[in-house]
Amino acid sequence: MPNDIALSVTDVSKKFRLFASPRERLVEALHPLRKQYHREFWALRGVSFDVMKGEIIGVLGRNGSGKSTLLQIICEVMQATTGSVQVNGKISALLELGAGFNPEFSGRENVILNGAIMGFSRSEMIARMPAIEAFAEIGEHFDQPVKTYSSGMFVRVAFAAAIHVEPEILVVDEALSVGDAKFQHRCFQRIREFVEQGKTILFVSHSVDTMLRLCRRGLVIDHGNLCYDGPIASAVNVYQNLLFGTQAVEPPTAGEQESSHAEQARLLGSGRADVVAGRPFYNDHETRLGSGQVQVIDIEILADGRCDPPRIPANQPVQLLVKLLFHEALEGVSVGFGIVSLDGTYVFGTNLHMQGAPLLSAGAGECLVIRFDWQARLVGGEYFLNVGCSQITAESDRFLDVRRSVSRLTFADTPGITGFVDLQVKHEVLSSSGMEEAHS
Repeated sequence: MPNDIALSVTDVSKKFRLFASPRERLVEALHPLRKQYHREFWALRGVSFDVMKGEIIGVLGRNGSGKSTLLQIICEVMQATTGSVQVNGKISALLELGAGFNPEFSGRENVILNGAIMGFSRSEMIARMPAIEAFAEIGEHFDQPVKTYSSGMFVRVAFAAAIHVEPEILVVDEALSVGDAKFQHRCFQRIREFVEQGKTILFVSHSVDTMLRLCRRGLVIDHGNLCYDGPIASAVNVYQNLLFGTQAVEPPTAGEQESSHAEQARLLGSGRADVVAGRPFYNDHETRLGSGQVQVIDIEILADGRCDPPRIPANQPVQLLVKLLFHEALEGVSVGFGIVSLDGTYVFGTNLHMQGAPLLSAGAGECLVIRFDWQARLVGGEYFLNVGCSQITAESDRFLDVRRSVSRLTFADTPGITGFVDLQVKHEVLSSSGMEEAHS
């Protein structure tokens, strides 16, 4: 293997034998004619890639896609059924919670055991122990059995042990997600230091923003196959398309970058079919309810001079176009939209009625297109879009068509800001002498 390659994975596959019950496993083992009672499950199939020294690679994939199996094979926790893995340098891993630690041993004893597996003597690990204990910050619990630890305490000890054995290759598999914000910040600081030292990192996370900040290259695993290997931004798009059941979006040509008014007119004349499911970031797990007398049949986002952009730039104008089809003649119709976080937290919502705008009316078979203009001031990340319409009368507010989490929105990263909203804060520092001068 060339010296500039840190890791080479060649045609790796992993097969598991699945049994319907423990009894069938025993019957197969004892059957005189070797009758098979299991079914085969291939967690990985023919995965191949090389990792250069100094690269930090993000590994993406849905739950059950084979990511953890691949990393366990790379770290020699598990054997591949076929194929090979060549490693050029010492590898240290922070795999899924519980991997590699004896629950009966204390944190200190597990650190020594982990070091022995890595080829370090007991005295060498004892010399490193003060730094490991200080980084973990779990106090007297360091000498208690690991089985008494919370998940956060476990990951503190595991990460501290992994980074203090001077690895050339660090593998991190999602475990950091259970740490608190302060500890995660320290971990990512140390990861950045590793990158600056030219070390190699394989990083698994479901946080797209973290991947985009840390990595330059991404691997996407799906159903055990390596379905993409390339720039991290493209890898994230492939992953999100797999996750939300959408199609990849190609950048539009200059001729396709229409003005919002022209696009509004085009949308109005585009027919009466419900085409929302054909939009590039449609979420096929949307929730829909309402009487259906009026339906939302198309939704379009215009931003950055593009139609349905894969990422909405921060602090830029955005237009949301909503097309309605009236199946019956109705009056008093309000249209609105909302934005929710991935965990369902309602971030923003408004509608025509709330804004004091005139309510809509139309005859049967008519279509209307409503345009909402707003600024992209949300903190970078993934969100869902809700769109709906209702009929408002003096007596009630009746849902006509409400489409919750109908589309995925991705806002560009906003470094230095947490939460949901960019308040565009400005600051000024005044000295006491400056204040005295101001009041004189």
